[in-house]
Amino acid sequence: MSRRSTLLLAGFVLASLNLRPALAGVSPLLDEIMTDVGLSPAGGGAITTVMVVCLGVFGVVTPELARRIGLDRTLFAGLLLLAFGIVLRTVDGVFCLYLGAALAGTAIAVMNVAMPGVVKQHFPDRIGLYTSIYVSGLVVGAAAASAFVIPLERATGYGWRGVTAMMALPALAAALLWLPQAYRRQAGPAGGPRPFAALIRNRVTWYVTAFMGLQSLTFYIVLAWLPTIFQEAGLPADQAGYLLSLTNLTQVVSTLAVPVHAGRRRSQVPHVVVAALLTVAGYAGVLVAPTTTPWLWMIVLGLGQGASISLALLIITLRAPDASSVTALSAVAQSCGYALAALGPLLIGVLRQSSGGWTVPLLVAMAACLAQLVAGAFAGRPRPD
Repeated sequence: MSRRSTLLLAGFVLASLNLRPALAGVSPLLDEIMTDVGLSPAGGGAITTVMVVCLGVFGVVTPELARRIGLDRTLFAGLLLLAFGIVLRTVDGVFCLYLGAALAGTAIAVMNVAMPGVVKQHFPDRIGLYTSIYVSGLVVGAAAASAFVIPLERATGYGWRGVTAMMALPALAAALLWLPQAYRRQAGPAGGPRPFAALIRNRVTWYVTAFMGLQSLTFYIVLAWLPTIFQEAGLPADQAGYLLSLTNLTQVVSTLAVPVHAGRRRSQVPHVVVAALLTVAGYAGVLVAPTTTPWLWMIVLGLGQGASISLALLIITLRAPDASSVTALSAVAQSCGYALAALGPLLIGVLRQSSGGWTVPLLVAMAACLAQLVAGAFAGRPRPD
């Protein structure tokens, strides 16, 4: 492998590892953040909600940005903005906390939409393989953040602000590795982005968008509130963080295997059904017996959610006929989908506060999983030839 190819692959992998730590690193520290800043449970959930709202609102700018400066420079700019947003949210005050979260969410939005196009541009003959690599990097980054943030805080003594600021370092490292790609002469996607009007009139767009949004909604509920659920059930904070890390790590099994296997099939409906039912089963275990074999519920949940996110991103690629359409469909599906997903953490926080327990919130999450199954059954059908 040439030096250029090595840098390309290393930058691609490290960029994928930065797609979730800024989100996943919040939940293990959420109680400490709420106490320090003086936030209610709904206000604490809103930290994640602000980021996910930005994932929904600002992803739509990516196709035009890629057309003007190229996909590689778009990804590079996203990494730099991510690092800045992570640092800003550690500055004292609620305003900086939410503004930094918004900037980090905006950066992730741009990177999320760009990555399928980057796969299409740099690895056109191995889309299934490199989709599995970058989605696996996404979940490994989330797992590492949720697993190590509490031990790192204790080891360094920096508190939540210092540990959060350290999450900017991998983003800066990824930007450095990606710099050779950004420095090269850039070109937008061949033919330019597909008009959004044509996508909006296509029913498949909305099936894909609904599937993307619902699976993201159930994922961000877990990311924002799972450690708190376990802590209120009686588990210590570090163990709750490890359990969140376990479910994220388990997702790697699905994200490595599912895109390669499902990508060879005309229909992804059977995969969608299994993924949704596994997710429901994981939620049910947390609801019924959160302290009885919690590791089992996290494995089941992780398998289901890992399969769901990888299927959502694979289906975006499979249902779009060319590279520019992939970028445009990715923008619509991820922007609208994440706007829907943003309701999840906030809704669960409100339901927890109003109901006084976790039964109602978890039942609502399970209902969302069943709606995900229905949307995925339509999205997973093969595109007409």
